[in-house]
Amino acid sequence: MEQGTKPSCRKGAAHLKWKSVLVALAGMAMCCASAQVMAQEDAVSLSQDDCQKCHDNAPKDIEARGGKHKTAVGCMDCHQGHPPKNQDIIPECSMCHMGKEHFELDDCLRCHSNPHAPLDLQLAGGITDPCLTCHTRQREQLEEHESSHTGLDCTSCHSKHGLIPECIQCHEPHSDKMGQEDCGRCHQAHMPLVVTYSEDIANIHCAACHDDAYELLKNSPTKHGDLNCATCHQAKHKMVPKCQDCHGEPHPESILSKFETCGDCHGIAHDLNSGRNS
Repeated sequence: MEQGTKPSCRKGAAHLKWKSVLVALAGMAMCCASAQVMAQEDAVSLSQDDCQKCHDNAPKDIEARGGKHKTAVGCMDCHQGHPPKNQDIIPECSMCHMGKEHFELDDCLRCHSNPHAPLDLQLAGGITDPCLTCHTRQREQLEEHESSHTGLDCTSCHSKHGLIPECIQCHEPHSDKMGQEDCGRCHQAHMPLVVTYSEDIANIHCAACHDDAYELLKNSPTKHGDLNCATCHQAKHKMVPKCQDCHGEPHPESILSKFETCGDCHGIAHDLNSGRNS
C-alpha cells in the first residue's frame, strides 16, 4: 500500500505547484492592467507643474513671451497625450488657428519658429505675402498708391516683426535741419508720394524743396510774409489756390475788365510787388 500511494502524492504536489504559478501569473496580469489604467489616468490629470519637472525651456518661454499661449491655453490643451501612449504630441497649428487668411499659409514655423514665444518672429529672407495677410491696410496703400516702396519686400524695411525703421536709414532728408520725426509730418511710408501736412507745419519744412518760394515769402513786406505755406496750399500738395478764395473780388469791374489775372498787377503770391504796373 505505501508503495502505491507515493506516485499519487507526487502528482498532487505537482498539480498544486502549477496551480500556484497560474494564480501568480493571473495576479501579475491584473496588476499590469491596473498599472496601465493608472498610467492613463495620470496622463489625463497631468498638471502644468508636472510638465515643468522635465521640460525647462518651454515653460520659461511661455512665462516670458507666451502671449495668448500663456493666458488662454495650458500644456495639455496642445500636447494631448504623452509618450509612450502617444508618440506624436506636437500639434498642428491649425488645430486652434483657423478661419483667417493668415492661418491658411503653409510652413508656420518659418516665421513662428518657437510656438512657446509665438510673437518672436524670425523674418529670414524676402517676405511679403505672409505679412500682408495681417497688415491689410498697408497692402491697400501700397497697391493704390504705387511708389518704389510698392516693389520692395516687407522685410527689406521691417527686418524684425514690429520694427518701424527710420526713413533716413535709406533716404537723405530734404535738409540737414530735418530729422526722422519730421518725415512723418508729410509722408506715410506705405504711400510716400501722397504728401499731406497740417496747417501749422513750419515753412522751413516746405523750404527744403521750395527754397525760391520760401526766400521770396520770407522777405516779403506784405501780409503774405506772415502766413504759413499751408495756410494757402492746404487742400493737397502742389495745390495752387485762387486769390479770390481768400480775397474775393476787392476791385471794381472797371479794373477787373482791364486785367485778366491778379498777377498782372500783383505778380506772384510770394512777391506781390513783382508784377506791379505803373
